[in-house]
Amino acid sequence: MNITIDREILLENLNVISRGLPNKSPMPILTGIKMEATDTDLFLTSSNTDISVEVLINDVSLKITEPGKTVVPGKQFIDIIRIIGAKKVNLLLDENNSLIIKGDKSEFNLKIMDYMDYPNIDFVTLENPLTLESSELKSIIRETVFSTAQTEKKPILTGVNFNNKDNQLVITATDSFRLSQKILSIDSYQDFNITIPNKSLDEMSKVLDSYEGKISLYFSSNKLLLKYKNVLFQTRLLDGNYPDTSRIMPTNFPIIIRFNRDELLAVVERVSIMSPKDREKDRETTSNVIKLTIKKDRSIEISTTNNILGSATEEITPTDIEATNAISIGFSSRYFIEALRSFMSTEISISLSGEIRPFIVRGDYDANLTQLILPLRMD
Repeated sequence: MNITIDREILLENLNVISRGLPNKSPMPILTGIKMEATDTDLFLTSSNTDISVEVLINDVSLKITEPGKTVVPGKQFIDIIRIIGAKKVNLLLDENNSLIIKGDKSEFNLKIMDYMDYPNIDFVTLENPLTLESSELKSIIRETVFSTAQTEKKPILTGVNFNNKDNQLVITATDSFRLSQKILSIDSYQDFNITIPNKSLDEMSKVLDSYEGKISLYFSSNKLLLKYKNVLFQTRLLDGNYPDTSRIMPTNFPIIIRFNRDELLAVVERVSIMSPKDREKDRETTSNVIKLTIKKDRSIEISTTNNILGSATEEITPTDIEATNAISIGFSSRYFIEALRSFMSTEISISLSGEIRPFIVRGDYDANLTQLILPLRMD
């Protein structure tokens, strides 16, 4: 293999490929990047078994003098291409199991890995795509993935559920203490119900970060493939049935309070500095407990009491309030802050149905996005 390519083009594609590299793996070969140069194209592949990524490079700067294939240590190869001071780089596979990397006055000799040890990556067949705007998928991930479970107690809850029925796509994430849900109307497409791991969605969002345009999604029984430009990004799907969350969604709200989102967020962040931590059965969380109180004069108070540090109280004026009774409800400030940050709207509403009932948060201009939080008892 002997190729020359613009360093920036190669580095741009290596940054995408890096999303499939494991930090560590029981299969050392997977820490490498598979490279295959044909007569006209360069293919790069990475995989950590959960995520697999492939890019096809056929840039005008690519000159393939001799086709070939190899596997190179991934992190080291990316680091070399990142720091080498050259506009173009030459990659030459020699007879001593090394890849020689040349750029201007620099030369690196990188030991290669056994190409035959690299597993065959079975990408989903590119048929019958669901087409979305990349901005839609990035918004979905930003608005939901933070509500997934961070432990493996219930593995299915570590993913985001995508359930399409009659062209209404319902996206749901929950860790049993809060829930994020987005509803989209999509073009005519077959029904499906899949759950995508949260880590895969995080990486998917990163590879799409600077891309604006159409993306295609392809499905199999246990995999999802994202395709855009010259990139294939594939993730495994989670096994099991996602729980029916419709039962916990309140429908009757005697109390609705509207706030300026930024003002409410600032108040909650200030008060939560003093809030005590909530404890789950086997681990301490950062779910700091605060309380929202509607007073008899219909003013709103955000407060917390910490037996060790002290207390904090701040009043905030809502933009509107529909309430007949005074009420106090305790909840996790972290969950509430993350919910508020998911909205782009300048004004949000909090709808309550009781002190011990879940409450929901919605934004005026965030169509079909709902954040639900379970209350916590204030002892």
